[in-house]
Amino acid sequence: MSQRFFVHPETPQLRLMKEATRILRGGGVMAYPTDSCYALGCMIGNKDGMDRIRALRGVDDKHHFTLVCRDLSEIATYARVDNGQYRILRAATPGCYTFILEATREVPRRLQHPKRSSIGIRVPDHAVVNALLAELGEPILSMSLILPGFDTPLLDPEEIVDSVGARLDLVIDAGYCGGEPSTVVDLTSGVPELVRRGNGDPTRVGLA
Repeated sequence: MSQRFFVHPETPQLRLMKEATRILRGGGVMAYPTDSCYALGCMIGNKDGMDRIRALRGVDDKHHFTLVCRDLSEIATYARVDNGQYRILRAATPGCYTFILEATREVPRRLQHPKRSSIGIRVPDHAVVNALLAELGEPILSMSLILPGFDTPLLDPEEIVDSVGARLDLVIDAGYCGGEPSTVVDLTSGVPELVRRGNGDPTRVGLA
């Protein structure tokens, strides 16, 4: 049976963040709010959680996860970033962007693009995510909460509970989360390439 935590979107309760961390470290899968939409998440080493998230999304192992990080210093642990890439990241984080970067050895091979050894990295601008990451001390393995047959993510926690709540261990309810998925930018070539236009303004990362 899934638990549902009602948290304040700007000042999330510390006790609930600690309990959410306990659930995740115990192998749990959650739905949680970001600055773009609700997402599905688990711990990096949770292979069963990865399989459950893929099943919820209706995708196979070719659909990749994103590492949701707390800040730029944490990004450097999981992705190789040169000076030019760092300037772009600094200008756009935290925010509604996912950046494709070359993965470091800290990233398990199963999380990397099979041909390019890359990984998606994200630093959301959301108080609940920040509080949760501070408690976890490591990134969240994540995918946008888009159900099979739909093109847009779920934004309403009531709809999340009704549709997939029974298949989750935790729903972090911070109210309606309005918006599109993050803008995805590929930085692996050294020049920003727009992969998906979403909630983040592409001009902020040097794209027209």
